[in-house]
Amino acid sequence: MRLGMLTACLPEWTLPQIAAWASRAGYEALEVAVWPGTGGRDFEASHLPVAGFGPREVDQTLALFDRHSLGLSALAYYENNLHPDPARREEIRTHLRHAIDAAQALGVPYVGTFVGRDWTRPVADNIAEAERVLPELVDYAGERDVGLVVENCVMEVWHPDGYPGNLAYSPQLWEWVFSLGFRLNWDPSHLLRIGIDPVATIAPYADRIVHAQAKDVEIDASARQRYGFFGRAGDRERPWEAGWWRYRVPGLGEIDWVRVVDRLHERGFTGTLSVEHEDPVWSGDPDRTTRGLRIAHHTLRPLVAG
Repeated sequence: MRLGMLTACLPEWTLPQIAAWASRAGYEALEVAVWPGTGGRDFEASHLPVAGFGPREVDQTLALFDRHSLGLSALAYYENNLHPDPARREEIRTHLRHAIDAAQALGVPYVGTFVGRDWTRPVADNIAEAERVLPELVDYAGERDVGLVVENCVMEVWHPDGYPGNLAYSPQLWEWVFSLGFRLNWDPSHLLRIGIDPVATIAPYADRIVHAQAKDVEIDASARQRYGFFGRAGDRERPWEAGWWRYRVPGLGEIDWVRVVDRLHERGFTGTLSVEHEDPVWSGDPDRTTRGLRIAHHTLRPLVAG
């Protein structure tokens, strides 16, 4: 198992800056954000120009990672592959193919994405649509020796009423996602906040968990008593602010990282545990963000036998 980090939390920095810092801080691998840089998500970042990725970019990237003794665990483009706007959906699919092509050129084993959802249609219709359009993307990746992995984030931000916007948030849905050919970028924080014990999900799906993200979650039970499970209604400053939970870096939330990492080891996980930093306390500028990443490293480094 390697301890890595997702680069999306440092959109202001270039990939060479991030690689140099991560190596000095003791990280072993990077999960590189490859959004095109044209969207509006807070944690969207563009650290590799995959849409125009030629031999020169390949050589420069491989040399950078070799120079800093880092692995490249995955390329990250987490977007809505079932977007209701056909033009936007095609933009997403096109960029995902660019990410897959770049992964093939670099020898990167995985590209991460979301299943997503058309929030104007019920779940049953989305499942039927996914079965129609998503296997083509899985096949495109497989023909290039790249695996597509989906993260189990709920993505309420994509639904106007705060309902799940990514149909891969529960073990029931994972089994359906696996039937389409995807594998899992497992994140325990999303499980805990929807009432699922993350540790209990490792053993049954260990053969499909090929990449994992390390993000913690802090839960305010008294606020949940006020707002209910679905969260604050009508007065959210940001769509994802439910009022009773927030993401934290590992070690500052409710996740039992000793049990998580031990169970991953027990089940033979040899991939990358990648810190996904979305902690509002340790964010705002690169100095605070990197301090948060150091807290995460301090929590996980004694547990991850690299």
